[in-house]
Amino acid sequence: MNDVPVRGDARYVLCWLQQALRAVDNPVIDAAVRLGNELGLPVLVYHGLREDYPFASDRLHRFVLGASRDLGIGCRDRGLACVQFVDRAGKREPGLVYRLAADAAALMLEDQPAFVAQWQSERVAKRSGVAVFAVNAACLVPPAALDQGVGTTSAFRRRHEKARSAWSAIHDEQTASPPYDSPVPFDPDRLADMGDDELDALIASLDIDHALPPSELLPGSRYEALLRLDRLKREVLPAYAAARNNAARPEGASTLSPYLHFGVIGPREVMAAIDTGEVAADRREKFADELLTWREWFHYKARTMRVPESYARIPNWAKAQLEAHEGDPRSDLETLDALVHGTTRDETWNACQKQYLIDGWMHNNLRMYWAKRIIAMTPDPRTGWATACYLNDRLSLDGRDPSTYRNLAWAWGDAAPGYRDNPIFGMVQTRTDRSIRERPGGPEWLAKAAARAAPKLSVPEQVPEDPYLTERLPI
Repeated sequence: MNDVPVRGDARYVLCWLQQALRAVDNPVIDAAVRLGNELGLPVLVYHGLREDYPFASDRLHRFVLGASRDLGIGCRDRGLACVQFVDRAGKREPGLVYRLAADAAALMLEDQPAFVAQWQSERVAKRSGVAVFAVNAACLVPPAALDQGVGTTSAFRRRHEKARSAWSAIHDEQTASPPYDSPVPFDPDRLADMGDDELDALIASLDIDHALPPSELLPGSRYEALLRLDRLKREVLPAYAAARNNAARPEGASTLSPYLHFGVIGPREVMAAIDTGEVAADRREKFADELLTWREWFHYKARTMRVPESYARIPNWAKAQLEAHEGDPRSDLETLDALVHGTTRDETWNACQKQYLIDGWMHNNLRMYWAKRIIAMTPDPRTGWATACYLNDRLSLDGRDPSTYRNLAWAWGDAAPGYRDNPIFGMVQTRTDRSIRERPGGPEWLAKAAARAAPKLSVPEQVPEDPYLTERLPI
């Protein structure tokens, strides 16, 4: 990421993780170990979490720190030193990445195209004075390893399928050096030694949103990710063709997306598990296409955008259509408070939103209706986009991701135009809840889902326009 040479007179190779929170099958760690072995240096793995992380809450902190705890345990098992830091009052460490990098031969970090990781990596590469390398840990085939400028999903699929075999093997590099055990320039938080009560007490002491509780459905841990991987083989794949579009059938969804987003598990490990399962090939292939073609296509496309979460990513034709209809009567307008809490006049939409609000995750088929309806529930398409990003990023454990931003962009017209000029939408396709309501048991499931008791959150007067504070959040 810069032209600074690798230093030989250093204490370690620094591996800074932000989202790839796993100790095994982690290409960022493996690259650091390989370089460390060449230089005869140990690797120091670092993960930190700030109080002013955008939308910081008990939900996000508990998931991230639970995963980070397992990262520390896994690194210890691999013979690697891992230090962690949780920012809080009375324990601030400004410029910590730079201070750690000052003693490093090089810095390995993640090639992430969205949210804060992208610009933080660029800033560190520019200012740190150390060689910085970005390694992709989110995809099976790194987007940079593919031909650039691919314009269609079908073309991407062809290129991706050809490259998969070269990137599918799981091989954890073995370090040739003892674990780094010299001092570091701060007092680390030893998450690997914390029990649940101690971790919960730490989170309770932080200045974050305590009204948004951790997800009971999706605890943040490596163990939980592996449970879902086992369930994927036993329950999800055998029923995938029939159940994948039915939110009322829990066996239709793997719920792996939060664990993939935070790197608790990687796509290579998922594919290795699928390939060993006794499931019909067509069902494995359909899931693999969702995981590898579509998810990795979204990551590939995000690398071409300066800000993948920006309204500017919407195609010009769709923006022109939506903005031409800004003045149309909007009888379905809702307050931000009603949208956050799933108390709108639309029962189906409320059922969708309650999944985000309570579980921190939403069934993929529901997300399409949920996103389309926001366009009609908000005063204009820009406000609608900001609202959708706000709900997605604040509440969902797989928000802030190239895949979820692309799903939102689809709702705003990043797809083929429709066949008629509709109020509010213009030629951007609309979506009804008929496919949800007409399923057997659909109305009953929706009524029950919409009536779920949910936490009460503080809601701003207006939806934030710059939730990421990219010029103001320190590293």
